[in-house]
Amino acid sequence: MSSINKMTEKHLMVFSGRAHPQLAQEVADALGTELVPTSAYDFANGEIYVRYEESVRGCDAFVIQSHTAPINEWIMEHLIMVDALKRASAKRITVVLPFYGYARQDKKHRGREPISARLMADLFKVAGADRLMAIDLHTAQIQGFFDGPVDHLMALPILTKHVKDKYGHLDLAVVSPDAGRIKVAEDWSNRLGGVPLAFIHKTRDINRPNEVVAKRVVGEIKGRVCVLVDDMVDTAGTITKAADALMEEGAQSVIIAATHGILSGPAVDRLKACKVEEVVLTNTLPIPDDRRFDKLTVLSIAPLVSQAIREVFEDGSVTKLFDGKA
Repeated sequence: MSSINKMTEKHLMVFSGRAHPQLAQEVADALGTELVPTSAYDFANGEIYVRYEESVRGCDAFVIQSHTAPINEWIMEHLIMVDALKRASAKRITVVLPFYGYARQDKKHRGREPISARLMADLFKVAGADRLMAIDLHTAQIQGFFDGPVDHLMALPILTKHVKDKYGHLDLAVVSPDAGRIKVAEDWSNRLGGVPLAFIHKTRDINRPNEVVAKRVVGEIKGRVCVLVDDMVDTAGTITKAADALMEEGAQSVIIAATHGILSGPAVDRLKACKVEEVVLTNTLPIPDDRRFDKLTVLSIAPLVSQAIREVFEDGSVTKLFDGKA
């Protein structure tokens, strides 16, 4: 016989960068495994060094890193981690991006602009990634930027369950902060039992990032508890102006629900000052104690990520986690 036959076993290994180790640890705990011991530090000139402290040869690697501030540093560390795995002969490398950095730069608004979201996908492919796993991409078409499988997870089941359990007995309305996210609001409405939909008509100056003007509310929200839904809260300018507009139009109260709590600059002060009942976010990004406040609720995304990782590892279906809509 001129060949050697051997049945190989699959080995799932979970790796974490330094940006958000708490989330990675939660995911590893849910999977019943440990994070792979990793040495990572910065040289004096800011260059990043990464080395894994045990063999990764032949493993099914899942590399978790949230792209939080300082975002460019953590993206670079993520790329270096992938490169280290490729050169150490990992069998398959899945990059897990709870928050996909540069996702908002997904198209050209004007001439001579980059499409940085595409560049991100290219960087991870060149580094050695076989697969991407991201949560609530800013736009779904970003999946097409990566030349390989992309698992687009949604925080919708986690967020809607919290809202339904806490406010389901009240007269609700789901509100999109702009017309472009009506489809997401429709999914919210379906999960909350078909409650009415509304959206905020707004304008944005492309020369002034993070600034919008909320014009008017389209839809019937008077006397209702409005669930204002979005994918992220960055400086909170858009979402708080939308909440104020809803209250001026006669809403009973407003709940803000979003996946990614970036909370840059004045965000926390704006949310504190805003007349909202509750701000519900997930922990796709770390929210330190000094950025937390009384009205804030942070839900863990780890159960969803761990389920998706298990499905990928076992060659199962990620789509079934979202009723066939992922």
